[in-house]
Amino acid sequence: MEVTLIAIVGVASMVAVAAFSQRLGLAAPLSLVVVGIALSFVPGVPVVEIEPEWVLAGVLPPLLYSSAVNMPAQDFRRDIKAITGLAVLLVVVSTLGAGWLVHLLMPDIGWPTAFALGAIISPTDAVAATSVGRKLGLPRRLLTLLEGEGLVNDASALVLLRSAIAAMSGAVSLWGVAGKFLFSVLVAVAVGVVVGLVNVRVRALLDDTVLNTAISFVVPFVAYVPAEELDASGVLAVVVTGVVTGHLSPKLLKARDRIGEAMNWRTLAFLLESAVFLLMGLGVKSLIDEVYAHEDGLGAGRVLLYGLALSGLVIAARMVFVAPLVAMVRQDERRAAATKPLLERMQERLALFDLSDRFTPSKKARIERRVSRTSADIEFRLNETLGRQGGVVLAWSGMRGAITVAAAQTLPEDTPHRPQLILIAFVVAVTTLLLQGLSLPAVIRTVRIPGDDPKRLRTEYGQLITEMSQAATRSLDGMANTGTAAPEVIERVRADSFIRPREPARSQPQEAEPDHATLVAARTDYLRLRLVVIAAERDALLAARTRGAYSSRTLTDAQDALDLEEARLEQLSDRFADAQQQDA
Repeated sequence: MEVTLIAIVGVASMVAVAAFSQRLGLAAPLSLVVVGIALSFVPGVPVVEIEPEWVLAGVLPPLLYSSAVNMPAQDFRRDIKAITGLAVLLVVVSTLGAGWLVHLLMPDIGWPTAFALGAIISPTDAVAATSVGRKLGLPRRLLTLLEGEGLVNDASALVLLRSAIAAMSGAVSLWGVAGKFLFSVLVAVAVGVVVGLVNVRVRALLDDTVLNTAISFVVPFVAYVPAEELDASGVLAVVVTGVVTGHLSPKLLKARDRIGEAMNWRTLAFLLESAVFLLMGLGVKSLIDEVYAHEDGLGAGRVLLYGLALSGLVIAARMVFVAPLVAMVRQDERRAAATKPLLERMQERLALFDLSDRFTPSKKARIERRVSRTSADIEFRLNETLGRQGGVVLAWSGMRGAITVAAAQTLPEDTPHRPQLILIAFVVAVTTLLLQGLSLPAVIRTVRIPGDDPKRLRTEYGQLITEMSQAATRSLDGMANTGTAAPEVIERVRADSFIRPREPARSQPQEAEPDHATLVAARTDYLRLRLVVIAAERDALLAARTRGAYSSRTLTDAQDALDLEEARLEQLSDRFADAQQQDA
C-alpha cells in the first residue's frame, strides 16, 4: 500500500511540476531536481532508494532508445565527426583532467579510483539542454549535436568506468583499455544493427497497434542484454538499434502503428525522465547523512568544495575543447564550398554522357545516387552552418544528470571514501544542471543565434510536396490507363490528394442515382486508391531521403502529414470493411 501511495503521489507531482515549469518557461528536469532537493529535507518524506543497476540497466536503455528512434540517421551521419569528438574525445579528456584533479585533492584514494570518478562525471545529459533549445528555437543542427552527444557519451564513459574499476583490483594497460573500447564499440554496433533489422521486420508482420507497441517496449533490452553479455557496450547497442529502427520504420511499419508507438513512448520517456530527476533530488539528504556517518576526516564541507572545483574543471574543459571543434566544422564548410563547383561539373557530365556502355544500370544508379548525396551533404554544410554563436551555446550545454549519480553508486563497496565520492558526483551533477541549465536561455538570447531559415524550409517543403505529387500523379495515370477504377473515382482521388488534373474536367450528363452496390464499390475503390496514392508519395519521400536532397526537418514534417492521412484512411477502410461484414 505504501509503494502504491508513493507511486501515485510521485506521478501526480511530476505532472504538476512539469505543467508549472511550462508556465514559467523552465525545463522540467531542472524544476524536478529543485523540488526533489527541497522535499528531501522535509521531515516525514520517505527515502526512496533504488539500486543503481535499475537505473543503468532498467531506465537508461528505454530512454536512449526513445531518443535514438527520433534521431534522423541522415543528420547523425553528416555530423558523425563532431559527435564522435564530443562523445568520445571530450569524455576521455574530461576523465583524464578530472581524475588528475581528484588525485591531487585526495591522493590517498589512488589513481584508478580518481579516474573512475573522472569517468563518472564526464558524460553530459542532453535532456535539459535540448528541452530548452527547442523552446527557444535553436537550429536543428545544433540540437542534433547535443542529442547525438547525449546518446553516445554514456557508452564511452561507462566503458572507461569499467576499466578504472578493473584497475582497482589489478593492472590494466593503456593498450588494454583502448582494445577493450574498440571491441566494445564494434560488437555493440553489430548487435544494434542486427536487433534493429529484426525488430522492424518482425513487427511489420503484425496487424495490431497494441501488439506492435508492446513489442517495442522490450526492444531496448533485447539489444542491451546480449551486448552486455558479450562484454560490449549495451547502451551503444541500444542507440544503434533505435537509429536503425527509426530509419526503416517509415518504409516497413504502418503509419497508425508508428503514431501509436510514438505517443506511448513519449509518455513513457516523460515518466522515466521525470522520475530519475526527481529521485536524484530526493537523494541529497541521505547522501549528506551518509557522509557524516563515514566522515573519515573528509567532511561534507570539503566534499562540497571538491565538487564545485570539479564542476569548474569539466565546464572549462568543455569550453576549451569546443573551440577547436567549431574551427574543424568551419574548415569542413570551407572545404565544401571549394568542392561544390567540381561536383557540379561532375553532375553535368553525368547528365550529358551516356554511361550505359561502361557501367551496368545498377552501378550507374549507385554512382548517380552517391554524387547526389555528396552534393546534398555539401549544401547541408553551406546552409546549416554552426558558427561562433552555435559554439558558445554548445560549450555551455554540458549539464550532467542523474546518470552521473547512478554511475557513482556502482563503485565497489570497499572503495576508499565511497560516500564522499558519490556526494562529489552529485554536487557536480546538480551544479552543472542548475547553473548551466538555468542560465542557458539567457546565453541563447545573448548570442542571438539564428534559428533555421523559415523561408528556405518553406521552399524545401514546397519542392518536396511537388515531387511527391508528381509521383502520385504517375501512379493515378497508370491506374486510369488500365481501367483499375471508374474515371469519376480516380478524379475524386486526384482532387482529394491535392494533385492537379492533367486537363480540365469535362461536364458530365446528369445520371440516375446509383444503387447501394455501386456506392459500396465506389467507396471501396476510393479508399484503396487513396492508400495507393499515399504509398507512391511515401516512396517518393523515401527516395528523396536516400538522396539527402532535403533537410531532416522538411522530411519529418512531410512524413508526419503523410502518416496522419494514411492512419485516417486505414481507420476508415477498416470500419467500412467491418460494416460490410455485418451487412453480409
